[in-house]
Amino acid sequence: MRLRPAAAAFAALLVASAAVEAAPERIVILRHGEKHDLYRLCDLGVERSRALAASYLGRDGAQSLFAGRAAPDAFVAITLHTLELAAPSAAAWGKPVVAYTVLPPSRARTDFTRALNERTREAAADVMQGRLGKTVVMVWEHHHIADRRLEEAFRGQKVTLRQLLNLDRLDAVPRDWPDDTYDYFWIVDYPASGSDRPVRFEMRKQSFPEPYRALPANDWGEPRRLPARCRG
Repeated sequence: MRLRPAAAAFAALLVASAAVEAAPERIVILRHGEKHDLYRLCDLGVERSRALAASYLGRDGAQSLFAGRAAPDAFVAITLHTLELAAPSAAAWGKPVVAYTVLPPSRARTDFTRALNERTREAAADVMQGRLGKTVVMVWEHHHIADRRLEEAFRGQKVTLRQLLNLDRLDAVPRDWPDDTYDYFWIVDYPASGSDRPVRFEMRKQSFPEPYRALPANDWGEPRRLPARCRG
């Protein structure tokens, strides 16, 4: 059935309005914790997951990243390491972790990278179209947060959150997430009008009180040697 011009214009307006209402307002991005192997976090990574729930991302976090300590709408993860890091914080709110899961590589590393590319695109589309709510925590694999070499290797495609969430429109956003940096958040705010262009970006260092004060906390990009029981 063909819509009359006035009806077609009204339908287009409804679609545009829905898109505006669906856009996110805040996205909190962080990487997985320190790893033991391809499948699990090491003890430092596990301790970091608990510290994040206690201080920043859980229901009773003293340094909550959520306005008025309101519940975030979703926690999102992509690998087993990111899922493990997000789990305590999500559990504190009684929420599941939405997983766009890519399992550890059993074949060529290139296949693993391409799978991460695809799941990252799917997750970013769901976030930007509002399917996961207004406030979303994304715990992600750091190369697929920001990595200029990865972006250049897949030129013509969008493969990092930096590209897919339109963070590349802001000069303050780094082009790379350093390999040795585990202890930072990227906090991204979008306008209430529903624009997909971020209006505020903050890079915040994690700082924990007791009993988590001893967790490693190097500055952004500063080299760090992991203990033998952990790997990058």
